[in-house]
Amino acid sequence: MVTVLRPLSTSELLDRTFYLYRNNFPLFVGITAIPQLLVLALHLSAAVMAIGGQLIGLGVITLVSLFANYVAIQVSHSATVVAVSNVHLDQPVSIGSAYRTARPAMLRVIGISLVIIIAAFLGFLLLVIPGIYLLLMWSLAIPVTVLEGGGLNLSTARSRQLTNGSRGRIFIIYLLIVVLAIVISVVIEWPLGILAALLGYRQTGNLMAVVEAVQAAGNFISTCLIGPLATIALTLIYYDQRVRKEGFDLELMMARLQPQAATAARNA
Repeated sequence: MVTVLRPLSTSELLDRTFYLYRNNFPLFVGITAIPQLLVLALHLSAAVMAIGGQLIGLGVITLVSLFANYVAIQVSHSATVVAVSNVHLDQPVSIGSAYRTARPAMLRVIGISLVIIIAAFLGFLLLVIPGIYLLLMWSLAIPVTVLEGGGLNLSTARSRQLTNGSRGRIFIIYLLIVVLAIVISVVIEWPLGILAALLGYRQTGNLMAVVEAVQAAGNFISTCLIGPLATIALTLIYYDQRVRKEGFDLELMMARLQPQAATAARNA
């Protein structure tokens, strides 16, 4: 089956997002889970330290866990962009090949994402609207740097150009994905939080350790399930904007026809 690229409406982009997620569930969850296993191990180590009363070590490993979680999210985002691109364009992909292809872009993704987060945070401190505007304007910087290359300036400038005229639509899609992610996270983590409270009530001496361990499991599950959704949506928006602004659908069609024409010429 060959994907027929064309401009998609907002509802069609959302439908395509969930279609790809549903039909490639093991691929996307596997990509997200691999780096999150390290984060889970760090959280469980913190639970062990809590049992032993090692408060200083607990504080240090908590900070390390926060940093590791940020890096893990950006690394999985990079590989997910590659996987979405290949699936959307009907090219073969696996968890390993997605990580191998995305590897050269991972450091750039970590740095670019950090700059965007800081800039958006400063925008939110000044006024809410500037922060939202920056997030929307640079929302495609990660797909751009993974799929096209380029550093901070090139990626953010390219994202600004691609999102121009469509930021309202991107906001709606992003908002719906975020709301859904929050709902799924609550559904998964609240029951585990109640379980942690009950277990901690029976073993009051280990309350902190029990809560840490159960929360770690809940965070791992919810991150693996909802983590790919926003990246899938943004990568599809990247291709949709290229179709609308640059005729990427025609470019891809011509690229696919050239090998066929060459084969026909050799066989003539």
